[in-house]
Amino acid sequence: MISEARGPGIAILILSWIITLYTLWQMVEMHEMVPGKRFDRYHELGQEAFGEKLGLWIVVPQQLVVEVSVNIVYMVTGGQSLKKFHDLVCPDCKHIKQTYFIMIFASVQFVLSQLPNFNSISGVSLAAAVMSFSYSTIAWSASVEKGKQENVEYGYPSSSTAGTVFGFLSALGDVAFAYAGHNVVLEIQATIPSTPEKPSKKPMWKGVVVAYIIVALCYFPVALIGYWAFGNSVQDNILLSLEKPTWLIAMANMMVVVHVIGSYQIYAMPVFDMLETMLVKRLYFSPGLMLRLIARSVYVALTMFIAITFPFFSGLLGFFGGLVFAPTTYFLPCVMWLAIYKPKVGSLSWFTNWVCIILGFLLMILAPIGGLRQIILDAKTYKFYS
Repeated sequence: MISEARGPGIAILILSWIITLYTLWQMVEMHEMVPGKRFDRYHELGQEAFGEKLGLWIVVPQQLVVEVSVNIVYMVTGGQSLKKFHDLVCPDCKHIKQTYFIMIFASVQFVLSQLPNFNSISGVSLAAAVMSFSYSTIAWSASVEKGKQENVEYGYPSSSTAGTVFGFLSALGDVAFAYAGHNVVLEIQATIPSTPEKPSKKPMWKGVVVAYIIVALCYFPVALIGYWAFGNSVQDNILLSLEKPTWLIAMANMMVVVHVIGSYQIYAMPVFDMLETMLVKRLYFSPGLMLRLIARSVYVALTMFIAITFPFFSGLLGFFGGLVFAPTTYFLPCVMWLAIYKPKVGSLSWFTNWVCIILGFLLMILAPIGGLRQIILDAKTYKFYS
């Protein structure tokens, strides 16, 4: 995302921020649109809009892939940041494979995954939010301190037209990946007490606005200042481009680790819920500690294995960002809104939703192409389990 912070890139950053804030508002509003009933899961809202069976088939596969893909990327990010921290604080130490750092990161998730529900990870979530703001601030301020690099280039990194186009498409997916909250917003809103006099949507919307302001303060300065300082040579994770002051960059990388530790759990919790519900209702497993221990540990191990095998940060962002984040974040809430509220044809609501649907659909088609190409290019030069 950082390397695309040119004119079109800035426009896309701002447009994505506005569209996803609008669709998130829609989901918060639809949470209690039926008096006396709360839609606590994304698929429950889908069933209300599309019917019992169709709603499940439209929402659940996409939501599941979103949450699993986020967890895989967080595994990669956690391992990369741990390795960067190690290399900074101990530059003369023996080289350790990135694979082992991903395994170290996963070992923490094996423990935290046994926490039962969203309420039990509230402290972890708060720490993750604080760390996100902190390391983002360090990233852009350290870039300002480092200054504009010699011979910096602001052109597109690829010398060919095809490479430029594919790179741009992949960057679209990178941006989409930044807005993943829609897939857990209803579960989070479900934890807020609600009465007819004080519906949960009011405090939830206030929280969403604050969160989006923080997102803007985190992402926009990093993207813009990082691109100014390093040009098209900046790495996807800007902290990997920074070296000094050593202690500060090392601390920032450890903040990234804390952030993705908490964020992993936020996106894993709905998966745990679906997995355990299926095992109990469909396969007649007995609910309890043993089921939780085995099911969640297997899931963490699976995401760890995929992250170790395919640690292609940029390509994964672009591919998954377009393929599954675009539908669940950019246009599926709009489709649900049209199906449920049925605004008048030609009205502002009708027009706005259709614009979001068209843009989101184009994103879903185009971004995975660029992301898949980037994965293929990375795989050519990558030594597996290195």
